[in-house]
Amino acid sequence: MTIAIMQPYFLPYIGYLQLMKAVDKFILYDDVAYINRGWINRNRLLLNGKDHLFTIPLKDASQNKRIRDVELSDDPKWRSKLLKTIEQAYRKAPFYTTVYPLLEKIVNLEVRTIAELVGGSLSLLNAYLGIQTEMVPSSTVYGNDELKAQDRILDICLRENASRYINPIGGQELYDRQRFAEEGIDLFFIQSKRVAYPQFKNEFVPWLSIADVLMFNDVPAVQTMLDAYELIVNE
Repeated sequence: MTIAIMQPYFLPYIGYLQLMKAVDKFILYDDVAYINRGWINRNRLLLNGKDHLFTIPLKDASQNKRIRDVELSDDPKWRSKLLKTIEQAYRKAPFYTTVYPLLEKIVNLEVRTIAELVGGSLSLLNAYLGIQTEMVPSSTVYGNDELKAQDRILDICLRENASRYINPIGGQELYDRQRFAEEGIDLFFIQSKRVAYPQFKNEFVPWLSIADVLMFNDVPAVQTMLDAYELIVNE
């Protein structure tokens, strides 16, 4: 059993989905503190040849709240505004007619919290791309929030009888390979390779939302991109 544990990110960059595809079970880490100005409710699109940051408005968001408890704004106008931005940005993209209905369905999911929106959106993206990884919100299973940092990650790995844990490359300083090995778990870090594709006639802007990738590439091409990574052992 190979697992990964990540906070829920809305329409994340392709590396997030590479990690999801690389494992058997993906834990949505939704019972940890919300991070202001992070990627939970924000991402970037290509608009007029430049990266454009969009934000899902939230209600009383605070780092004193867990992600699962942070609600979406009561004002529904953000949905039509975001869809209008997507239309403006990509209506001439080669796969707009296929992808826009998917994004429209995602944005209009009838949910209450940002965690529910992300979970629903990832399920729809996985179905579109043929990713069969099981996805589980951490808040529904483990009840181990008295543990912190590496100890909590290890506890989840042990409960899942995991033999491998894969983490994003940015977490190399957070985890001790020997400590994982003592529990019979191999620790790896995923390093995305550069993924490039034509974006109209613009100079390529990397690492935008998966929405951008889908607008310019068909499913087989994206599936190939999902395997464009290396697994690194931290010595």
